[in-house]
This record gives sequence, structure tokens and C-alpha cells, in this order.
Amino acid sequence: MSAPRVVEAAFIKSAQSIADSLPEDMSEVVFLGRSNVGKSSTLNSLTQRKNLAKSSATPGKTQLINFFETRYLYNEESYPVRFVDLPGFGYAKVSKSLKEVWQKNLVEFIEHRVSIRLFIHLRDARHPHAKIDDDVEAYISEFIRPDQRYLTVFTKIDKLNQKERAKLKREFPGSITVSNLKKNGHDRVHYEILQTIFGIDETKHSPDEEKTV
Repeated sequence: MSAPRVVEAAFIKSAQSIADSLPEDMSEVVFLGRSNVGKSSTLNSLTQRKNLAKSSATPGKTQLINFFETRYLYNEESYPVRFVDLPGFGYAKVSKSLKEVWQKNLVEFIEHRVSIRLFIHLRDARHPHAKIDDDVEAYISEFIRPDQRYLTVFTKIDKLNQKERAKLKREFPGSITVSNLKKNGHDRVHYEILQTIFGIDETKHSPDEEKTV
């Protein structure tokens, strides 16, 4: 049985708020995380498109909600999914007034966007207990709906040694670890996306996140 793969991926639109976003006519996976966590690299690796998501040289500079439409192929079946890339949080160098508007728009989008089915929270494996990440997780848990799911994905796992990786898995059971550099862990993320949105049974697969990175 081959792993699911993204066979089509395209940038569709950028939006400032929920008001000018795309219609809620497709199940969405939202990617969120601190600035410089490797969000763009993860999206590019998952879709196998080198420049699908553009990364900024200045962490926190991107202030728009970016929409990408993708199509999975798995067991000869096609599954359309929309990826949503949210602005990185943490230390954006913008004015206080702009930051307030930005945060208001994001809160409204995250809390009221009906088509969101899965929140993928990217966290840096080197800093697993960053307070801002803990705060974001607690915030999402306050309003998440029964038809939505929250998933923690640790990036940059190749920066950790075996002992540190084992500790991370003990402390965060149910999380996924990925290395965009070594291309490990992405199959597991694909399965979680398809299982959450389409109920795909992935019990027979062998997660590639267990490979040596």
C-alpha cells in the first residue's frame, strides 16, 4: 500500500481577514506556528513543491492568510483539501496598531471559520516548552469544535539527538516529528489529514517519522 501523496497544489489567494477569505466550500487544514518555525518549508515539503509557500527573510513579516488548494491521491482515490497558512506569531516587527488589527482578524478567522477541520500547530523541537506555544494550544482548546481536531507537529527534529527525541515523544504523546531537511515524518502528517477529514483508515501504514533523521 503506497502512502498518500499530494498530486496537485496551487496558491489561490491571500486575505487579510475572514471577510475577504475564500468561500467555506472545502475542508481546510490550518497551519500555525511561531515565526521562523519552518512553516513555509513544511508546506513545501508536504506538497513536494519547492516554492509553493514563500518564506520571508524577516521573521513575522508575512501578515496575510494564504490559501492553497491541494489534491491527494491515495489508493487510486482523489481527495481535495485546502491548506491555510496563517501569519507566524511571536515577534512580528509591526506597529502596535497594526498588530492589534492583525490579531483581531486572526482570532476572528480561527474561531469562526466553519470550514476548518484540522489545526496543525508547528512547534520547534529544540524549544518544546516555549510559553507562546503553550498559550496558543490552551487558547485553541477553549473553542475547538467537536468536528475539529488539533495536532502538534514538531519541526527540526534532525537537530535533536536520540535521547532528546525519546524525551520529546514521552512528553508529547500523540505528536508528530518531522524533518524537512531529511524529508521524514511527512507521510504520518498526510495520514492524519486524510483520517481527520475523510475518515481514512491508516492503521496498516508504517510511519516514516520513526526513521533515523
